Amino acid sequence: MPETDGLMNNNRSRYDRRGDNKMEMNNIEAIGISLASPERILEWSHGEVKKPETINYRTLKPERDGLFCERIFGPTKDWECHCGKYKKIRYRGIVCDRCGVEVTKAKVRRERMGHIKLASPVSHIWYFRGIPSRMGLILDISPRNLEKVLYFASYIVLDPGKTTLQYKQLLTEREYRDAQANFGRSNFRAQMGAEAVKELLQAIDPDTLADELRAELRSSSGQKRARIIKRLEVVESFKISNNRPEWMVLDVLPVLPPELRPMVQLDGGRFATSDLNDLYRRVINRNNRLSKLLDLGAPQIIVRNEKRMLQEAVDALIDNGRRGRPVTGASSRALKSLSDLLKGKQGRFRQNLLGKRVDYSGRSVIVVGPELKMHQCGLPKEMAVELFKPFVMKRLVEEGYAHNIKTAKRLVERASDEVWDILEDVIKDHPVLLNRAPTLHRLGIQAFEPVLVEGRAIKLHPLACTAYNADFDGDQMAVHLPLSAEAQAEARYLMLAANNLLKPQDGKPVTVPTQDMVLGIYYLTTVREGDKGENKAFSSMDEARMAYGEHIITLQAPVLVRVSRQNAAGETVTGTIKTTLGRMLLNEVLPQNLGYVDRSLPENCLKIEVDFRVGKKQLGDIIERCIIHNGIPATAATLDRIKALGYHYSTRSGISIGIFDMIVPGVKKKFLAEAEVKVDRITKQFNRGLLNEDGRKQATIKVWRQITDDITEALKNSLPDDNPVQMMSASGARGSMSQIKQLAGMRGNMTDTSGQAIEIPIKSNLREGMNVLEFFISSHGARKALSDTALKTADSGYLTRRLVDVAQDVIIREEDCHTSDYTEMTALTVGSTVGSRHVVKSLHDRILGRCAARDVLDPETGEVLAPGGELITAPVADRIEAAGIEMVPIRTALNCRSKNGICSKCYGTNLATGGFAVVGEAVGIMAAQSIGEPGTQLTMRNFHNGGIAASSDITQGLPRVEELFEARKPKGQAIMTELGGTVHIEEGARRKREVTVTNEDKEAVTYSVPFGAPLLVTDGETVKPGDLITDGSVNPHDIMRISGPDGVQRYIISEVIKVYKNNGVEINDKHVEIITRQMLRKVRIDDPGDSNLMTGTLVDLFAYQEENKRLAEEGKMQAEGKRVLLGITKASLATESFLSAASFQETTRVLTDAAVKGKIDPLLGLKENVIIGTLIPAGTGLKAYRNITAVPVIEDNRALIESAGSFTVDDPDDIDTDSPRAGAVADIDASDDAADDLTDELEQDLEAETQDDRPETTDEDPSLGE
Repeated sequence: MPETDGLMNNNRSRYDRRGDNKMEMNNIEAIGISLASPERILEWSHGEVKKPETINYRTLKPERDGLFCERIFGPTKDWECHCGKYKKIRYRGIVCDRCGVEVTKAKVRRERMGHIKLASPVSHIWYFRGIPSRMGLILDISPRNLEKVLYFASYIVLDPGKTTLQYKQLLTEREYRDAQANFGRSNFRAQMGAEAVKELLQAIDPDTLADELRAELRSSSGQKRARIIKRLEVVESFKISNNRPEWMVLDVLPVLPPELRPMVQLDGGRFATSDLNDLYRRVINRNNRLSKLLDLGAPQIIVRNEKRMLQEAVDALIDNGRRGRPVTGASSRALKSLSDLLKGKQGRFRQNLLGKRVDYSGRSVIVVGPELKMHQCGLPKEMAVELFKPFVMKRLVEEGYAHNIKTAKRLVERASDEVWDILEDVIKDHPVLLNRAPTLHRLGIQAFEPVLVEGRAIKLHPLACTAYNADFDGDQMAVHLPLSAEAQAEARYLMLAANNLLKPQDGKPVTVPTQDMVLGIYYLTTVREGDKGENKAFSSMDEARMAYGEHIITLQAPVLVRVSRQNAAGETVTGTIKTTLGRMLLNEVLPQNLGYVDRSLPENCLKIEVDFRVGKKQLGDIIERCIIHNGIPATAATLDRIKALGYHYSTRSGISIGIFDMIVPGVKKKFLAEAEVKVDRITKQFNRGLLNEDGRKQATIKVWRQITDDITEALKNSLPDDNPVQMMSASGARGSMSQIKQLAGMRGNMTDTSGQAIEIPIKSNLREGMNVLEFFISSHGARKALSDTALKTADSGYLTRRLVDVAQDVIIREEDCHTSDYTEMTALTVGSTVGSRHVVKSLHDRILGRCAARDVLDPETGEVLAPGGELITAPVADRIEAAGIEMVPIRTALNCRSKNGICSKCYGTNLATGGFAVVGEAVGIMAAQSIGEPGTQLTMRNFHNGGIAASSDITQGLPRVEELFEARKPKGQAIMTELGGTVHIEEGARRKREVTVTNEDKEAVTYSVPFGAPLLVTDGETVKPGDLITDGSVNPHDIMRISGPDGVQRYIISEVIKVYKNNGVEINDKHVEIITRQMLRKVRIDDPGDSNLMTGTLVDLFAYQEENKRLAEEGKMQAEGKRVLLGITKASLATESFLSAASFQETTRVLTDAAVKGKIDPLLGLKENVIIGTLIPAGTGLKAYRNITAVPVIEDNRALIESAGSFTVDDPDDIDTDSPRAGAVADIDASDDAADDLTDELEQDLEAETQDDRPETTDEDPSLGE
């Protein structure tokens, strides 16, 4: 049985004052797992379970010595013994003299274990049946033979004596009888069953066996060597872990506490019970029967059969169905064994330890709340009063409305008037968290300040929809309440929606206005020459606004307005500008420092910042500039103003769609007639035999595609600018040209279910309506699209899960790892030849927000553009690009020397905040979410290459990303050269071409290329190792072999980015780098040298380097190994943490392995800590941040602090570090500059506070026409 152990932090006492068995949870430093010895099992146990009975059906009390016995497991009712002699807490700890039950809390029935003393030893199925069979390897017996012995089919020789039999030789029943007849009964010993195996295991000394195997290893090769390495690994595990091999055979079976396998009475008087009780009952029945038979001295054959049945019963209890047919219950359903309780989505790990349900939460339907500010959400009153109940009750007592909590509770339940007043007060400054499932990235949970609303729906700010991927067609959201002061502070400072305006994927704004807002702004900024009131002049903005109110001018008419502004020198300049009222209105809500107008030139002083037509794309750019120039809080306010303006004017515009807005181009009929003629011509050519079937089909489809495009083009030109459909599409509010094409143009060719184009086109559009055949044809593709979406969602979710698992322990651990390694960053291009090459991602985008590894110099002047070790900001990246530099040495995750995790300098900026990544940031999870979240937008299908050129299809979209991260051999594999040298091409026999590469040493390699596959090399060209000869995907393991880790990392990163880019998704390199780094974390040992490492095992790269460093210092022989590329699933399972691996996949295999090796989990990742219930070591849970000491106030800053008026500090020790404001004065005892940082922080805080006190203009703004 595996057992786990918590290694405590100098806190050995596991009992608190009350005598309850409690472990100080927060002090666990590591958790270990090992095999449990029989003595250890008895230590855990509180008594032996002797009877299979559970509950007495008359009294409903547990039977004595049964599976629910109170004497063993504790009382069923708090402070009450079985017979009722002792009732009440005052008898705590007394053991009743009549029934033997200890008077204590009933919850001990969740933790007290029992045991079953087995009449005959039984093997543990995990160690005998697992792959590899640990028992078989250590005994050097094949699993099949071992099974024969354990299940009483064969004898095994334990002591051959002076006979010709061999030690561990297997004998059938007949051979055994013959041997007895030949050699005499007393001259040798052979037995069967787990007893025999136990005796063999007891005879093993791991130390001696390990030495023998090492000696054998030196002289062996091939299959034998592989077998010895496997055996040696198991033997070494036992040697190091202090586990004894014979503990794999059980003499005593532990019994799970009864509350973990409950039995409950249903309404009809029947009982529902956990499957485990049935499995335990079978074991006890068979065990008791075997004891009786042994006492009676029954014939050997009967005893043997009973022993085999006991073995099978224990197997079923531990892992039902692992061997033979599973034991079934009433409705022939396999019973759930102990292993099944841990495994899979419904198992203990994923269901209960990683997915706990929480109190103080509610869920409801969401509706839009356009009147809300960016940091607000509407909370239904009923929900709020229930969520904030304890807070309201406390306040009711404080304010004297109630004398005690009980009356307060009654008041709240009656919902009396004072409750609502107090609720209003309580929710002020108490943020709540809103979450929408599926939570695909960190923006799926954000904090808002609640505003009480009538009704039963949650109101959501329209700009928060994009981040949540929410719409208002019946979506539901969950609300959670942060309770502690620390949790509230984190919600307010880190999670408030107004502070999370950027996407972690690429650092672009996520809160870009959409739909109505975009339409309103587009309408507002459109110029219409010749509109009413054109060129009229106004003395001020207000006068122009009045003129609009009186219908003298329109919003889109160019007018002259007199404005006054302050120039750079602070003087007031007055003048007239020509623009539209609409644009003036937009500029009133926008800051005027966005960089569209060069304000350093005096003539630009009066110009408005945004004097162009604004659609969705331009809005995104405006918001991005606003964040850069004015910071996030100011941008949040600007966004709210844009939102109000957009909604107001999209309503005022009165834009709507009618069927007559879909204007079918007049030339459509003419185009269709031309196409028919062309298709007829193609058919004639086919009939004459000039074209084959495939060529005819391709040519026909090509004609129809061309015509569809021509009609679309005509449609584009015929739609007027003020057509509502055109406006919605052009502004980016809704719809695209391809949808307008279907509405008013021609639907064109559809694809069938296999993704092939159907050659009959749909000539109608949706405005005209389709005929029956057309409708039928279009159904194929539509139906496939829906089923694809469902499948894609599941695939994408599973990919995200694997990515999270592989990267979950990558946290920023330190500021700088001081590595000298770097990556040479260039622009990412596609296309093999110079002519076909185009840039997928520019150098500017790839180096932005990274640290330069060395000084970057201007090639012309020698000026330092970016100093080494410094961050490359947007202006610096612009200068580098302008200087024509094509390669920049960059610090990346791939070269980071941080042992667990990564350093801040190698990571660069945190894209979600725009600042440097701080220590404690969980960048691994962010990377996984950034890659996984857009997964649903990637295509599912493999594109088919028309024609015969490519021998097979090239995978794209989601399957391609998966193929890369799992490091699989790709479909449509390219041929890659392993030698560098000169290429020689010859036409070979049987439609093949021979490509030979010869290097300087006259070594040559020949590759045969199928005829028709496009070659990427020409005769006489010089190639490098790793260059491609034909087009296609490359097996990453080949790149690893030829170009090493750097080459394979570059390949995976560029390929993944290309897939996303092809689907219009921007993703930053650093996310893919983190995953790739995790895939290359292991080294396979070829020669252990003088180390304790094992040949053929996988070791962490940093552990390997440290071990070699130690060996070098001691003058010993170093270990030799090769870095290996693991797919993300394998990498997750190869992690140092067995808890993380077990909760991911293959739970039983991981736990078996960990128990045999006696593994210790250092609890460095996030999952492990969630599982054992401690704070995760990321963000504010990082150890460095937990040990906080108050920093003395610097005298110079005292006045500044006191003037803030929020608090006064006389004595640093008086600071209440629990208060939400404590973040401002309590600092981390980590850096010398803590005090300076503190001052800056306070100044920013003050600035923010004074900004918050400014009057809000949005509500009273007359321009909004309220």
